[in-house]
Amino acid sequence: MLYEPVTIAGHLASFDALGQLRPWTSWNDALELEMNFYQQCPSEHGYPRFVLATFLDADWTAMPSRTDTIPATQNGMGILSYLKYYELGDKQNSAYLTTARAMGDYLVTESLTPPNGTYPRFTRSTGTRVKFPLPEDCGSQADHPYEIEPDKGGIAGFALAQLFRANGDNRYLEQALQNARILAANQNDGNAFNSPWPFRVDYRNGQARGPVSGNMTYVLRLYDELLAQGYGEFAAPRQALWNWISRWQIPSAAADGGLFAQFFEDHDTPTNRTAWAPLNLARYLLEQRELLSADWCAACGTLIEFVQANFTHTEFGVTVCHEQDEDKQAWGGINSTYGAVLALYAKATGSAALAGEARAALNFTLYSIDELGRPRDLFKNVVPGGWQEDAHTDVVHNYVDAMGAFPDWGEGP
Repeated sequence: MLYEPVTIAGHLASFDALGQLRPWTSWNDALELEMNFYQQCPSEHGYPRFVLATFLDADWTAMPSRTDTIPATQNGMGILSYLKYYELGDKQNSAYLTTARAMGDYLVTESLTPPNGTYPRFTRSTGTRVKFPLPEDCGSQADHPYEIEPDKGGIAGFALAQLFRANGDNRYLEQALQNARILAANQNDGNAFNSPWPFRVDYRNGQARGPVSGNMTYVLRLYDELLAQGYGEFAAPRQALWNWISRWQIPSAAADGGLFAQFFEDHDTPTNRTAWAPLNLARYLLEQRELLSADWCAACGTLIEFVQANFTHTEFGVTVCHEQDEDKQAWGGINSTYGAVLALYAKATGSAALAGEARAALNFTLYSIDELGRPRDLFKNVVPGGWQEDAHTDVVHNYVDAMGAFPDWGEGP
């Protein structure tokens, strides 16, 4: 079968005899190029610039029109990416651990709410790249000036707890504990219409905005991690959160998926469902299945089928995943998340068909890395750079997870 030449993110696309998209180079080589490129990032205020700026071009220049940032998600997922890549290389390159520490240092030093109010010394969901530390009224994107997003404290807290394990710096553990304790103090039972925390709150007085926060997985991971480190105080809130997830949230995916609304910082429509939240919950179930009930496989199937039915489309014949009801583009973060979670599920269930779909989706996002290692956030953007979460920090860990399930995928095309 003959195919017309196709260019994806500046690369001539390669297809096999069955029409399946092949990577433009090996995953291992592309990721090494990207990680080496990021080691060249200039320092600003003592941090690599991509740690404090969300919008950068390919020359590390901050976009003048975008001073808004997403510190918790960008650096929390970045810490996880860098720790996983550090492990992938048998901990031989300490530069990756150093970069993870820079992200952790920014979170604990620059991005906290004031030491009073309902959410004191809690990790900010949004901010601005030009202030050190972030001021009291730095909320940006769709956050109001004094708002935070509780679920983002779960992401940052879990990442910092993992960083403490890797490095032993008590500052990271202390902030993880602070986030977890504030979350536990403000936790509700939740029901069919409300998650245990609202999506946004005014950190000064707890005034809520948005009844559903779809990403409960990283709060659960934070509780789990601290319980594993001996902090038994989180057993009851962890059980209450799991009860809500298993009773209400997972079944929601078999209906309208309303309990997976709201995750992204730049959106505030209360009913805006996302693919990110159910996929990351499915990843958690797959990783923890030996400790959970026998229903893990059915639950994962429900979550993945919900995403496939509502958030996938085709690009150049490849099934890819888009972010949310309000954004139907295959950004690097969400599409690599889809590929990774699908790979883990395919490995667990022995499905060759799902493995092929997962690999193709990940091959697709790999095209967004150029020959110099410069990634772009969205394949159709004409130049590298953009949202650092979608270009880099929420992408690398997904390839590491997929290669953990299928090691040969990292080799040549």
